[in-house]
Amino acid sequence: MFTKGSAAVCIVLFLAALNPATLPLRAQASDSGASSHKATAKTLAVSYLFPEQVTVVADKPTPIDLHFKVAPGLHVNSHTPHTEDLVPTTLKLPETSGVRLAHAIFPPGADFAFPADPAEKLSVYTGEFIIHAELVATKGDHLVEATLKYQACDNQICMPPHSIPVTIDVIAK
Repeated sequence: MFTKGSAAVCIVLFLAALNPATLPLRAQASDSGASSHKATAKTLAVSYLFPEQVTVVADKPTPIDLHFKVAPGLHVNSHTPHTEDLVPTTLKLPETSGVRLAHAIFPPGADFAFPADPAEKLSVYTGEFIIHAELVATKGDHLVEATLKYQACDNQICMPPHSIPVTIDVIAK
């Protein structure tokens, strides 16, 4: 039984047997592609920028803006992707933090098409984007570990869905 990697090696060896002069060129092309995908996967696709701390009125919905940045060369699906099979960008607060998310307004996505299929439009975020949220907190200081879930892609591949922490010190007076 072949694994995906061993099947690729078999194909390269088969092609080399047909024309040995192509072996170094094919192997090098294969390695460089793998390296670029590994580098992309290691890059933090989305970063939480700010705020680190907010002061809100206790037990009242208070608006705050959460700022994020998508790494250059990448995009993430918007909160409302055009098809159900795409992973939307979502924000979740833990239920036990003393702070709840009353409402969140995500920005509209921008239309994006892969070069291989310009007719299919995706709804994505690139660069910086802001989620307008309303928090309701009980009186006191709360260190909230919210989570932003997203799926990032470049122009060739999509990475597996990923989550990052969104840490906010919420002071409710």
